[in-house]
Amino acid sequence: MTPNAAAPSSGPSGPSRRSFLASTAVATAAVAGGVPLLSACGGSDSGSRDGTTSGKDAKKILPAYVASNVVTPDIPAKNGSAIGFTSKLDLATLKTSVTKKLGKGGKVTIMSPFWGSPPKSGNAYYKAMNALIGVDVAWQNQDGNTYDQKLGAILASSDIPDVVVVPGWNMSGKIPTAIISKFADLGPYLSGDAVKDYPNLAAIPTASWQRSIFGGKLRGLPMPAPWAPSIVPLYRQDIFDKEGYEIPKSCDEFMALAKEITNAKAKRWACLDMKWTAFQAFGVFSGSEKPLGWNMVDGKLVYRVETEQYLEALEWSRKLFEAGVVHPDSKMGKNAPDPGPKFAAGEFLIYPNNISQWWGRTAEQATQNPDFKIWGMDVWGHDGGNPTIYAEQPAGIFAFVNKKASESVVRDVLAVANVTAAPYGTKEYMMTNYGVEGTHYTVKDGVPTKTDQGNLEVMNAYVMVASPAATLAHPDFPEVAKGQVEWEQRMGAFTKKSTFWGMQITEPNRYTNLSNDFEQLEDDIVRGRKKISDMQQAVSDWKSKGGDKLRDWYKQILDDNGSAAS
Repeated sequence: MTPNAAAPSSGPSGPSRRSFLASTAVATAAVAGGVPLLSACGGSDSGSRDGTTSGKDAKKILPAYVASNVVTPDIPAKNGSAIGFTSKLDLATLKTSVTKKLGKGGKVTIMSPFWGSPPKSGNAYYKAMNALIGVDVAWQNQDGNTYDQKLGAILASSDIPDVVVVPGWNMSGKIPTAIISKFADLGPYLSGDAVKDYPNLAAIPTASWQRSIFGGKLRGLPMPAPWAPSIVPLYRQDIFDKEGYEIPKSCDEFMALAKEITNAKAKRWACLDMKWTAFQAFGVFSGSEKPLGWNMVDGKLVYRVETEQYLEALEWSRKLFEAGVVHPDSKMGKNAPDPGPKFAAGEFLIYPNNISQWWGRTAEQATQNPDFKIWGMDVWGHDGGNPTIYAEQPAGIFAFVNKKASESVVRDVLAVANVTAAPYGTKEYMMTNYGVEGTHYTVKDGVPTKTDQGNLEVMNAYVMVASPAATLAHPDFPEVAKGQVEWEQRMGAFTKKSTFWGMQITEPNRYTNLSNDFEQLEDDIVRGRKKISDMQQAVSDWKSKGGDKLRDWYKQILDDNGSAAS
């Protein structure tokens, strides 16, 4: 399993947080919530507080890219996909990607979100990692479900740890402004050829570093993600094969299939809420995340909620609920229970979710339900043609270094990141993701399995600092890794980069909450509680309350910087 396989890339209650939780095998109920406004950000910085940095200015800042040749993937990246590994794991052939210990023995405190019960400090995993790196890392783990509240409080204070991890879904309100005020410029250590002192960081894709520029400075250490789509219409292939169901190739075909599958009296429905797939099928700009919701259309800058495709996707999703083919749990919205058990029981056969669930559901059912087979449908164009899918962001979680940190502390942090960014198939990757062989995991028939101690201690800690290029590798189910990467590559062929793709844009504070209500309204419309006309009114209100002025602001950004996607 690869914790960075599907890094988050969209808003706080969209698929991004689910993607991270699923891809790190964390069992939790992520609760969506807004970020409290910081009472005082403090500090000053020469970088711009609003806007972005791209083009020639970004090239001066970005690290040089030096591809890693330590390990060769079984499936190279293509069309924005992750790289894939389908071989069994052989500890005897693991490579070494960090040839000398870069840490100088200093102490570094890191605050990071954590899902589950944090292990005790000084445990065997932490000791082994710190010995490998040459740095004494002290973890200040915070509950991931309420991390936004802790983050707001910490960034508003003067007592900030050496390193603070900020997921993209927590990056709203005044958080981006605080990042610019409170965190160090890593450019002197990483820009251009300087990054070559840290070979694993040099192998992180340039687009992921582009996303790490805040306020005109390289401030973040990124967790790279594929830009190919991550939301897959997952389905029960075993039941499809048994019943002779065919994969739909249009929205009309999906509706006909859904009606054929559904038998409420027998407790079987076709699907869960298909809104995310509808957005892909109708060609709606990526998610609700800023700035991917903006795109140039016929010479005009347009926000996703203004498009006909957006309304058509909502209307089609609503018709599925109206037809009675959606499982009743979906009517509950975000508070619906974990879909896994009822999917396994065959109560519904299709649901859209992060690609990481493809492996997660397979692993869950492997022993208790050997006939169970989950697979991913190719996304269809709504009218039966090819879909138009919009690229996701190439990084979604970032680690930042305190602006007050000394050079020795910064160097020690980069030593940590150079180990945690080691590629799959290396000794450093195994230590970061699995711990110590024999203590935290064992390997049988090429498949690593965590011990009880490994499940307690080797959780979402060091992987939060920096990660290698997005990777999919499941030695226990290599056919799933192959299926995932090939799905990304097929869908990536239909994927476009929107106008502001890859840019890290900080909107003026007066606009930060302007679009907050759209997602709830979407869900209400899909479930029949509101009408399409309510959305049209909300869009009109959005324009008058600042949407049109925000459009002008984004147009100026585009005029000044050009498009990173061009």
